[in-house]
Amino acid sequence: MHVVLSKTKKLKRFLPVSDPQWAKFDLLRTLVRRDLEARYKGSVLGNLWPLVNQLSQLLIYTYVFAIVLKVKLSLHGVPDNNFTFGLWLFAGLLPWIAFTSGLTQASNSVIAQPNLVKKVVFPLTLLPLVPVLSALIESSFGLILLIFFVALTTHTLHTTLALLPLVWLSQILLTMGLGYLTAGLTVFLRDIPQTLGVILNVWFYMTPIIYPASAIPESFRGWVFWLNPMAAISEVYRDIILIGEIKHWSEWGVTSAISAIVFGLGLYTYKKLRPAFADVL
Repeated sequence: MHVVLSKTKKLKRFLPVSDPQWAKFDLLRTLVRRDLEARYKGSVLGNLWPLVNQLSQLLIYTYVFAIVLKVKLSLHGVPDNNFTFGLWLFAGLLPWIAFTSGLTQASNSVIAQPNLVKKVVFPLTLLPLVPVLSALIESSFGLILLIFFVALTTHTLHTTLALLPLVWLSQILLTMGLGYLTAGLTVFLRDIPQTLGVILNVWFYMTPIIYPASAIPESFRGWVFWLNPMAAISEVYRDIILIGEIKHWSEWGVTSAISAIVFGLGLYTYKKLRPAFADVL
């Protein structure tokens, strides 16, 4: 992780950004690195723990749905067996885990740093971004493992993998927007993180992650995809990594628009509430 983050310094000469903007970016990079280092400091596995957690969820859901409930898939060019179901499931779980982990921690990011909030010169807009980016970086371990096993199984590396950064953009904008919104509101209403936990539990089962989208009644399927951004993001992950063909272009386009709107509204709300943070904390 340190190597990946340190390489961002080389981007400065290629990006049209001012020195103050680059200073904020460099501070954000430093905060993310410290956050990742502090999370598992002193543990034997260190930053491999997120991968262990991801794999444990994968094994549990694969056992329940593929072996016990015998859920079947029909993916073109991919053999239908329990291992394939695990890959399919993992492709949907990865964006969800990054989304929920980043959002949950972002909601507490302001109240967890009262000393930084009271510093006049500190850019408070960076606080909710740190856990969101940390969660995305942690999910990259699982993503690399997933791509490796898909290539091993299908003997193919799909060219659609080049589109992953665009999917990440939609995912990051959505997570950051909700992160800004919940982080700002949590300063004044401490029930927000607990409420968010309940909402995310319901949201998870309303998203076709552990079950195929074909299992949703056709009369509701369209609504699920058009109104649930994570449904489209999870399916596009599967399209890109497993199938090698985007089958949800329209849903992805709508999700990108929703993510941009959510980001704008979340950031606007956060900036409106920000002047009162120091007084409340």
